[in-house]
Amino acid sequence: MAARPRIILALPNASECAVIADWVAAEGMEPVIRSSPGAALNEVRSGRPFELMVADGAFTAGLITTATERNPRTPTVVIGDSAPAGLGNAADCRIMHLTRPVDRAVLLCTISMAILEGRPVRCSTRKLVNRFDAIVNNVPAHIIDVSKEGLRLELPRDRRTPPPPPYFRVALPLIGAAVTVKRMWARPWPGKGLTEVTLCGVALLQNRSDSERAWQVFVDTIASGANTSFAPLEVR
Repeated sequence: MAARPRIILALPNASECAVIADWVAAEGMEPVIRSSPGAALNEVRSGRPFELMVADGAFTAGLITTATERNPRTPTVVIGDSAPAGLGNAADCRIMHLTRPVDRAVLLCTISMAILEGRPVRCSTRKLVNRFDAIVNNVPAHIIDVSKEGLRLELPRDRRTPPPPPYFRVALPLIGAAVTVKRMWARPWPGKGLTEVTLCGVALLQNRSDSERAWQVFVDTIASGANTSFAPLEVR
């Protein structure tokens, strides 16, 4: 597996920074705490790779400008009442702004989506499907679209439900298989009625050949519209 994505946390409030660092670490990312503009600037200039920076809005624009000059596709999440002045067009610099108090789900969704948008696009087409049942860590869920490389899940949630883990298993009763997946992004989404759900995009990861083969046949069938019977496999 690839090394954990490094996230620079340029936040002066030690308590807030510690909480956000815990959130980031729980998502399988590596928090890099730099509590002053100078320390964060030195980290950016060090040449060590990082995927995203979370910076306090009170810090100078020079920190964020240096980060975006180093790599125009590296996103920054600014936390505070307003973004630092002098940044020009924030959209061009891939700068996102969140106000306090910071909501865990919103912050993690923003980070996940920003990182995802900076990576290469998928190699295969995503196909919408009629929602069908799946089981994620013994919890009923639904699959809403598929591709050769992965799928998108609809997971039940309430305010106490943590985000999906970085890696997990998805059992697929329809094809009698289970696959290991890597979470690429997750975000809260209003469901039908009073129910809230989490949408989660995942990529297949290091699966057994028979499970991979069952998944590929299923995606091909969806793409062609054929009515194919799937030979059940033992779900492990």
